[in-house]
Amino acid sequence: MATATMLNTTQDAIQKDKADVLELIAGMAKARYEKNARAIAAPYAQGATIYSLAPSLVHWGIDVNETQAWLDTWATPITIEPRDFTVTIARDTAFAYGYMRMQGRKKGADHDVNFWMRETLCLERDGGGWKIVHEHTSVPFYMDATTRPAFDLAP
Repeated sequence: MATATMLNTTQDAIQKDKADVLELIAGMAKARYEKNARAIAAPYAQGATIYSLAPSLVHWGIDVNETQAWLDTWATPITIEPRDFTVTIARDTAFAYGYMRMQGRKKGADHDVNFWMRETLCLERDGGGWKIVHEHTSVPFYMDATTRPAFDLAP
């Protein structure tokens, strides 16, 4: 009986951790919608390795001023819709992956941005919460002579 109780307690803790990671992802979407650079940066570990859509090939941590400058290029709120995220917990490490749909309108643009991207997050427990230590965002591209992004794909 004690073994079953311990297993249930462990499973409950894992489910809570998964819920906490999904809540962190939802909080990032909210921060982007509100164009709040500090809130966007908050869940990242200092010096986190970030492979984002923007050049260069790698970013180390979130630069709040650079992020705010990017946010200021949008005429509308930026909607980020997380979908189909899978979260795996192993003690003080979490791994999450899924899709994100990005929508909004850039200043001066005559059409909305609307595309799906792939997202992978690696997190470590920090105190009682989670911090992103690695993020990889990508958009597939057509492997023909155009090498154009495949913004027309959806899950």
